[in-house]
Amino acid sequence: MAEHGGVRIPRVKLGTQGLEVSKLGFGCMGLSGVYTDPVPEEVGISIINDAFAKGITFFDTSDMYGHKTNEILVGKALKKLPREEVQLATKFGVVKRGADDVLVTNGTPDYVRSCCESSLQRLGVEYIDLYYVQRIDTSVPIEETMGELKKLVEEGKVKYIGLSEASLDTIRRAHAVHPITALQMEWSLWTREIEQEIVPLCRELGIGIVPYSPLGRGFFGGRGRESWN
Repeated sequence: MAEHGGVRIPRVKLGTQGLEVSKLGFGCMGLSGVYTDPVPEEVGISIINDAFAKGITFFDTSDMYGHKTNEILVGKALKKLPREEVQLATKFGVVKRGADDVLVTNGTPDYVRSCCESSLQRLGVEYIDLYYVQRIDTSVPIEETMGELKKLVEEGKVKYIGLSEASLDTIRRAHAVHPITALQMEWSLWTREIEQEIVPLCRELGIGIVPYSPLGRGFFGGRGRESWN
């Protein structure tokens, strides 16, 4: 059990590779907008620090949240926290291009490495605990993407590797190159598709599942119901 400021939050092993996290994680995307307006930097830092004080040690960001500003915000918050007690997850693989910010994927080895180096710099850390492929680039064999990620693990820049929104075949092929620690998928009361095949595969391979939007983007938490009436 993690205990900070009198609050106790259970800890769980994520996958079978050794990563242990707080059972309740904090997704930092909303601090930089998306569903609401972005919060001021000092407010975002305060929120992250308050979450840690309440026992949350697992923080999730991405290089595409807030056009890279979310990683900078998280990095500033981390400077106020004991690094060895925080499990930091970030992601790469989605690129915004053109004036319309069209989203495309990139999983080439060179891009993998450049994204990792840039994220380390923005976050101000020496290693990333859990590094996700945020979306799969189907034009690049997953073996090539994973090969570069494996090198980053061997170099100590990444501790564990994760995938997000990956298919059964991709998960199996990626896991054959280097063990996948976690799979991030949408999973809530109204999004249950992964229970049919994805969940059993993850059990088979020893991969942890990190559900995103477990409260239906706030709907099941009582926010925004007026728009559904």
